[in-house]
Amino acid sequence: MMPSLSNAGRSRGDGAHGVRARLIILQVLVLSLIVTLFGRLWYLQIRQGDEFTKAATSNNVRNVVTPAVRGQILDDKGRPLVANKAALVVTVNRTDLSSMPDKGSAVLTKLAGVLNMKAEDLKLKVRLCEKNVPQPCWNGSPYQPIPVTKNATTEQALAIAEHREEFPGVIAEPTAIRAYPSPESANAAATLGYLSPVTDDELTKQKQAGKEDLQRSDQVGRTGLERTYDTDLRGKTGVTKLAVDNLGNVIGTVSETPATPGNHLVTSIDARVQAVAEQQLNEALLRARSTFDAGNTHRNFAGDSGAVVVMDVKTGRIVAMASAPTYDPNVWVGGIAQADYQALTGPNSGQPLLPRAIQGQFAPGSIFKVVSTSAAAENGYSTKANYPCPGGITVGGITFNNLEGAGYGDISLQRALEVSCNSVFYGLSYDMWLKAGGLKGTHHPMVDMARAYGLGTATGIDIPGEVPGRIVDQSVRRAEWEKNKDTWCKESEDPKLSAQQRLVNHENCLDGWQFRAGDAVNFSIGQGETLVTPIQMARIYAAIANGGTLYKPTVGKAVVSPDGKVVREIEPEVAGKIPVSPATMSYLQNALQGVATNGTAARVFAGWPMDQLPIGAKTGTGSVQNKQSTSWFATFGGPKGAAQYAIVMMVSQGGTGSGTSGPSVRKIYDALYGVDDKGQIDPSKALMSAPPGDLPKIQADGTVVPVASFTYDAPAHPGGGSGDRPAVALGVPGALPPDRVPYRGGRFV
Repeated sequence: MMPSLSNAGRSRGDGAHGVRARLIILQVLVLSLIVTLFGRLWYLQIRQGDEFTKAATSNNVRNVVTPAVRGQILDDKGRPLVANKAALVVTVNRTDLSSMPDKGSAVLTKLAGVLNMKAEDLKLKVRLCEKNVPQPCWNGSPYQPIPVTKNATTEQALAIAEHREEFPGVIAEPTAIRAYPSPESANAAATLGYLSPVTDDELTKQKQAGKEDLQRSDQVGRTGLERTYDTDLRGKTGVTKLAVDNLGNVIGTVSETPATPGNHLVTSIDARVQAVAEQQLNEALLRARSTFDAGNTHRNFAGDSGAVVVMDVKTGRIVAMASAPTYDPNVWVGGIAQADYQALTGPNSGQPLLPRAIQGQFAPGSIFKVVSTSAAAENGYSTKANYPCPGGITVGGITFNNLEGAGYGDISLQRALEVSCNSVFYGLSYDMWLKAGGLKGTHHPMVDMARAYGLGTATGIDIPGEVPGRIVDQSVRRAEWEKNKDTWCKESEDPKLSAQQRLVNHENCLDGWQFRAGDAVNFSIGQGETLVTPIQMARIYAAIANGGTLYKPTVGKAVVSPDGKVVREIEPEVAGKIPVSPATMSYLQNALQGVATNGTAARVFAGWPMDQLPIGAKTGTGSVQNKQSTSWFATFGGPKGAAQYAIVMMVSQGGTGSGTSGPSVRKIYDALYGVDDKGQIDPSKALMSAPPGDLPKIQADGTVVPVASFTYDAPAHPGGGSGDRPAVALGVPGALPPDRVPYRGGRFV
């Protein structure tokens, strides 16, 4: 049966409606896709257009860095302490090598033969540093010429230049690199510091801070003045922006910014005084190891390390500062070798990287007694009275003795300083402790005075890494007890510890917060837990010499631009005033001069022209548990009524102050003022009777005109000279250099 017309029409109508519906849906989908596409295009090109444009540009621009010439570090008269020297540097261009079929392997092999290097070592130097690529590798831009040696010979440079076709991408040319030490052979490694390459962390932090001061190929100061004044010395790196295609080929130069040389740093260091101080510190170490006692018996002191500071008492500026053992900072130039680094940091190195003048913490012994005397005089103990000086006193069941048990009867405070009578100060400190409340007291006048003298806090010297030392009183004890009591209580029952250790821990567990009478007694003579640094003691004796002003010690004196303009002067900064009366200060000055003429330092200054150049001095012998005593010698001196310098020397495990450090300090004064063995003053031989008042002149062409020109026949300097300096350590225990190695040229000019 055929369908009816009405049914057939309805069927066709339904089919047409379905087609229209599908077309509408398709149109909606197409329109949605078009809207989505245009929306995405708008977002990428308009909303994020600038960002992607910047990214695209950066992907096609590469930076080639031209290092800036680093500024010099000069002494107070303009002589270089750290200079730049021309060296023949051989560089390899990775871009040129990459375009070769063998990626430059043959060129590098041939170059290694010319430079007397292993081909494999050379290839490691030019590979790029990546996440899993260890040193050696290149940490800079792949478009930057990569230095492979900084000490090429003239013959090697000529061999490369004369056969350029054999060495494509290889250049040998003179380049300025850092040069240590100065031509004056003043080492000063601990003060000057050294450089090393910038790290990824430093670059990341710089980027997060929105800065672009550092480039990946830069060298930055790590220690000493190189670090403190790094921003001044570094200058501004030059950057050439190269356009490259997607294959890395250079297609043009976008921009070029020339490098700006760094500023110079003028210091208060005098290179000649520095050299003498270093020489005398090494002589003190040698003297310690060959010391004989009164019975002519060899004492065999270790004399393992030491430090010396020469400070201008009128400004707090450092004239010389040395640490021993020291090292040759040239080992850092161009990257330190692993063997050299191990020699500097190994267990038998003697820690030459430690700047002992600011980081060495030692018990001061009797040179601390100026603090105790000040506390007594300012707390009602008369400077005109006499005090008992027995061979020892007993406090809390423990007997505290004088050195070698000597007693002097009833003596004045001045005489107690002159003969270094411990028992006078024991008695004074114990009496103060009782008056302050004993175990219930909250302070001790001698501790308060020590803090007023600046002990227990860093001096603020412009050398990084200074430590504060240690001054202990009731508040410190309480804080440490709260922190450690649980550990002490636990270890008091630890069977693995000795009976003595368990007993000490038990006592600390119960009442480790107490500042006991024995603590006070030991404190009075710079013993017990009292620790100081040589720079702190130099500042104290400088303050006594100048009437009580504590200066913030400084080494930097001025920053000067490459063309000679003074960028800024670094003025002396007063850090505080010692809270003692003028009468007490005068009393201390006279007493310390008595030490040099009629006390424990009299032998050292025998024959010295005291009438013209009076010296104040104090000897110290610091006791150290399980070690030999520390030798201290602290002084100030200069023209009558106008002391100029404070000199403090310390020798670890060196014995007595007068026997080990004293003779070397005397020789530094001899050199400063031109005093001969007979006590005669020859001004023509004086190194520096007073620091210069003017800055050296730096010409527009960069040459330096010294403040004064003169010639001085210098004494021999251990480890001096340009070609005979050991590669790493100088003054390392058991490996001291010969004590008769001449300065460069044998003369200072």
